[in-house]
Amino acid sequence: MKPSERLLSLDVFRGITIMGMILVNNPGTWSAIYPQLEHAKWHGCTFTDLIFPFFLFIVGVAISYSLSKRKAQGGSMNALYLNIFRRTIILFALGLILAGFPFGLLFGHEFSWSTIRIPGVLQRIAVVYMISSILFLSTSTKFQYWFTGAILVIYTMLMSLVPVPEVGYANFEPGTNLSAWIDRLVLGNHLWSGTKLWDPEGVLSTIPAIGSAMLGIFTGNLLRSEKDPKTKTVWLYVYGSMLMVAGWAWSFWFPLNKNIWTSSYVLWTAGLALNFLAFCYWFIDVKKVTWWIKPFQVYGMNAITVFFLSGIVGRIMYMVKWNGADGSVVTIKSYLFDNFFLSWLEPINASLAWAVVYILIWLGLMWILYAKKIFIKV
Repeated sequence: MKPSERLLSLDVFRGITIMGMILVNNPGTWSAIYPQLEHAKWHGCTFTDLIFPFFLFIVGVAISYSLSKRKAQGGSMNALYLNIFRRTIILFALGLILAGFPFGLLFGHEFSWSTIRIPGVLQRIAVVYMISSILFLSTSTKFQYWFTGAILVIYTMLMSLVPVPEVGYANFEPGTNLSAWIDRLVLGNHLWSGTKLWDPEGVLSTIPAIGSAMLGIFTGNLLRSEKDPKTKTVWLYVYGSMLMVAGWAWSFWFPLNKNIWTSSYVLWTAGLALNFLAFCYWFIDVKKVTWWIKPFQVYGMNAITVFFLSGIVGRIMYMVKWNGADGSVVTIKSYLFDNFFLSWLEPINASLAWAVVYILIWLGLMWILYAKKIFIKV
């Protein structure tokens, strides 16, 4: 495969990751979920905890491909930077729309600008994309290596050595760690409603998240190199395994934790992402075993679109409500779930079945866009 060709395995990896996001974000009921489809309560790493760092890793690989291609085409550097800032603003704005939708305009939804959540998944993607892209364009690869290592080490030192104001000691516990304190200091009331004390996409923890994308950039650089495909695949597995071992070893000091995006978590999840990408790359791009990839391509080619729209529709199904015959409040979501899933399945399987059907519905909608060659780029 020539370095300039499209990396089909990356589209498939992105599609699988977005499917995973929709799966874990849209259970039939939050009270009945298989353990691997929930985030770890605090320390630890479940299947669900892999999804977001995988996506940031994919963002990094895509940066290496897209920005190097645009540089090679001889475009203006100012135009490149403007495009980066434009994409950053759009992604951040889409995240704010998801956080505040429908802004009190419909369905009797209460809304206040004084408490709208500012951080979020799309907002973190936006910030990480912007910083990683600027680093890729304006610094040497050697500097990027040192920068990535430095932010992971410095973050570990800050979290493990700096006493937390009002607490008096450094710790990794929920609500009392340094990252949580900075979230409250900087964001005030604009935090995740699930805690109101810290945010899983908070300020300080976004710094090591940049490392997830930078490791993706280094992977993209390897895949764009002139090495033969077999050598690339071997090195993907080697580097992936090395990162997993390093992350596991680091976790004895700084535990795996998605909520505060620990440095060990960055290495562990990047290592897993490298191994999975190596598998996809070898079978899809090298061996051309592509009979199974179309559904994932369909998702991967409109990843942000399907994530955003599925989130909006999911919120609407909770917001449209009426009084049931027994006086209880019925939403579109509860009506459909109770009558078409919970009526014949055990709660935990009904919850999973709902999420799978939701994925398939959006697959059908995205397939229409794919068939018409409509790819909505942010």
